[in-house]
Amino acid sequence: MLKEIYTAAMGMIPQQTKLEVTASNMANAKTTGFKAEGVFQRQLIEAKNNLNNVPGDVEQEDAMSTYYTDYSNGGLEKTGNKLDLALGDAGFFVLRTSEGKEVLTRAGNFMLSESGVVTSADGSMLMTDSGPLAVNDAAGIDYYANPEKPVEIKITEAGEVFVNSNQLGKLLVVSVDDPQKLVRLSGSAFELAENSNTVQLSEKDITVKQGYLEKSNVNVIEEMVNMIGLQRNFEYGQKVIQTNDRTLDKSMDIGRVV
Repeated sequence: MLKEIYTAAMGMIPQQTKLEVTASNMANAKTTGFKAEGVFQRQLIEAKNNLNNVPGDVEQEDAMSTYYTDYSNGGLEKTGNKLDLALGDAGFFVLRTSEGKEVLTRAGNFMLSESGVVTSADGSMLMTDSGPLAVNDAAGIDYYANPEKPVEIKITEAGEVFVNSNQLGKLLVVSVDDPQKLVRLSGSAFELAENSNTVQLSEKDITVKQGYLEKSNVNVIEEMVNMIGLQRNFEYGQKVIQTNDRTLDKSMDIGRVV
C-alpha cells in the first residue's frame, strides 16, 4: 500500500507542475509578445526489465520534467501607435537595461522616455546598430520642452529608423542559435545563456511592422481544456492516496486487535 501511495504521489507531482504552467499561460494570454511555456515529462525506463516485470529502481527515481517555450508567432494587432512595433517570422528586438544587460523580446510596445530615448515599459532602451534609439539626437529638438513641434518617427519594414526625415540607423534585430537555451526573465523578456550566441539579421531576413503589436501566442481554449484534464488527473491521484490511506489505517487497527 505504501508503494501505491508513493506511485500516486509521483504521478501528481508533474500534474501539479503542468497546472502551474498552464495557469501562468492563461494569466499571460493578454501579455504583448508572450510566449507560452510547456512541460515535457520524460522518464528513462529499462524496457526489457519492464517487459519481463523484473523489479528495478525505476520507482525510486523522481519523474523528470523539462520546461520548454513555444516560440511560434502570435497574431498581429493594429494599434496605429508609431512606437508599437511587431516583427515578422524571425528575430528578437534587443533591449539594454539600466545595468547594461542585453535582453531579447518580441514585445514591441515601446514608449518615449523624458530624455527622448525609446524604451520598453520597464525602462530598458531599444537598441539600434549604433546604440540606443534616441529621438532627440536625430530630431535636433527636446520633445518635452517643445511639445508643439511635431516629431515624426518612421520605421521601415527593413528596420531603418527615420526621425523628422533624418535617418537614425537601423533597429538591431537578432536571431538565436537555440532559442530553447534562452532564460525567461518575465512574460516576454529573455536573456542569453552562457553558451548561446546571437546573430544580427540582415534587412532581407526581417520584417518590422510599425503601428502593430504581436499578441500572446497562448491558445486560451486549448489551455482551459488542458487544465480541466490536469485537474481530473490530479483528483484521481488524490483519491488513490486517500483510499490506500484508509485501507492502511484499517490494517493497522486489525493488527492492534490481534
